[in-house]
Amino acid sequence: MDIDAFVMEHSTEWDRLAELSRKRRLSGEETDELIGLYQRVATHLSVVQSRSPDAALIGRLSRLVAAGRAAVTGTVAPAWSDVARFFIVTFPVTVYRAWRWWCAVATICSLVAFSIMAYIALNPNVQSRIGTPDDIKHLVDKDFASYYSDHPAQAFAAQVWLNNALLTAMALVAGVLILPVIYVLYQNILNVGVIGGIMIANHRADIFFGLILPHGLLELTAVFVAAGVGMRIGWAWVAPGRLRTRAQAVATEARAGVTAAIGLAGVLAVSGAIEGFVTPSPLPTFARIAIGVLAFGSFLFYVIFFGRRAAGTGETGDLRVGEREDYVPMA
Repeated sequence: MDIDAFVMEHSTEWDRLAELSRKRRLSGEETDELIGLYQRVATHLSVVQSRSPDAALIGRLSRLVAAGRAAVTGTVAPAWSDVARFFIVTFPVTVYRAWRWWCAVATICSLVAFSIMAYIALNPNVQSRIGTPDDIKHLVDKDFASYYSDHPAQAFAAQVWLNNALLTAMALVAGVLILPVIYVLYQNILNVGVIGGIMIANHRADIFFGLILPHGLLELTAVFVAAGVGMRIGWAWVAPGRLRTRAQAVATEARAGVTAAIGLAGVLAVSGAIEGFVTPSPLPTFARIAIGVLAFGSFLFYVIFFGRRAAGTGETGDLRVGEREDYVPMA
């Protein structure tokens, strides 16, 4: 193959590809031209490599093909920008959009828990059916408090995080089916209510709330959020709206649900650290509770501030437009 003749024949196309690849904005005709030139120059590169491997020409064409490919496919955003988008946009807006669901869940569960506590605390005969006097005394005087301090803080925090992550995952999945989430939440709330009622009845309310509140505010909120997001996914099947099919509605909300699950794992890591290191610490009760309230308030502020701002720009917690499934236009 005559390299000089080949260069003379195609140099105009190569120069045009280089010109279009440098432009930031292209018209429709220029875009079509760019794609065609990119395909032809890629073929030219293959021909040169196979028939007359001229190093200088191969290098020139390789650079042109690379520039053309970048112009056609677009540049890939760096990974850190996706991470930043997750924490600033995707996760908070997912939680914010489901606030009616998880706030309703939190309100109902709190009322049920305090009702159980009051019922048990005011009825000694109910307490006697829960356990023997020795069992209750052992729980009140030792078992409840020692639960938080019998194990090394690091191992305990990791164990708590794993257990809470599994509970949160169950709440989210059960929430998708709507009705089963009631059972999952009731089992958790019943345990808190029974122990709380026994502790209050035996004049240990200060110990109960002093050990529960530092980590429990954030931990239970994560469970309630998971249940609310899951129920929102399930409701998308029941009421998808007029502009979406049921499959489309569930797919959209389920992708946001995965985002919530990942974000809540981080929230539970924080609550697990508080439970492992702060709850059993020798800090005064008011200081431990203040740390829990600060973590809980920070989470709410984070969700409201970033979530409302993202929702105002039309974000839903779903993938970017180019990363979602495609739909066939229909009348």
